[in-house]
Amino acid sequence: MYIIKVKGVAKIPDYVQLRDDAFTLLAYFRVDRPDKSLDKIGLADKAEYIMELVRELPFGEIKKIEI
Repeated sequence: MYIIKVKGVAKIPDYVQLRDDAFTLLAYFRVDRPDKSLDKIGLADKAEYIMELVRELPFGEIKKIEI
């Protein structure tokens, strides 16, 4: 799985994308509201781990993660 943090501009907030190994979009959520999206794809139990990665990840960088 891949994680990407996208910087928002003006009134558009920062977002996170989660993509699978084929780079298909699995989840797209605001940095400050990950709960529903992670629950929807079955990763609610990994939310704390994912958000820790998001906090450390620079904007625009793609990082491969193992979940």
